Amino acid sequence: MTIFRLLSRGCILLALAGFALLPAGAAEPDIIAKARAYLGGEAALDRVTSLHYVGKLTLEEGGKAAETGPVSVEIIFQKPSRQRSVIAAEKRVETTVLDGFDGWAKVQDPADPTRWNMSLMEADQIRSLRANVAENLSFFRNRDSRHCTIEDLGAAVVDGVSCHKVGYVYSAQVAFIRYFDVATGRLVLTETAQGETIREQGEIIAGGVKFPRTLITTLRRPDGSEQRVTIEFEKVTVNETFPDSLFAMPSLGGQ
Repeated sequence: MTIFRLLSRGCILLALAGFALLPAGAAEPDIIAKARAYLGGEAALDRVTSLHYVGKLTLEEGGKAAETGPVSVEIIFQKPSRQRSVIAAEKRVETTVLDGFDGWAKVQDPADPTRWNMSLMEADQIRSLRANVAENLSFFRNRDSRHCTIEDLGAAVVDGVSCHKVGYVYSAQVAFIRYFDVATGRLVLTETAQGETIREQGEIIAGGVKFPRTLITTLRRPDGSEQRVTIEFEKVTVNETFPDSLFAMPSLGGQ
């Protein structure tokens, strides 16, 4: 089973139908400026060209920890459209990479580097990953993508907090929904059409920007059971420089 699902700042896919999108050129909701100010302000956010997350992942099924053993997480985002994630467990290492319009995934046995397989991303997967990168590096203001439309969904209450609900729509299949605290601009909740809820706890400050220390995703199944994925970030680094080789597709004869 693939245990990785990137959660940072609403890095999730949501199928949407019937959205009344804002007209091209329409002013963005005021809550976005407040949300960016909460994270660190315009100057700090606009300086970000890459992000590097390192942490640990735990998976719970029905309230009990899954028997995956320790799982490490490393995620890189780099402008304009690069992403690399490595999820490493005792018996399995999953690497997923986007490099512009190319994407690939590799699964490897950590005990035997010669045992691995690789698959190429399909067009829909690449479009989703490109949206994912744009969302993580735009900090709620994706003005550089002609494929993203912002949807103002109005007022909502989450956990007793008055919120402003905003959708970021790339297509009928790819969009992101967020609830921002009206008073502070803090991101309170991200949710998906599949019934997932994503919450942030704590903070790490890097490069003058606030990042979550913990991400908790909960999925309630039709039978009432829950799956919970928690990522504890140990380190966030801003504006590292990464070599092209880190995103290059492995050769069939290599490791």
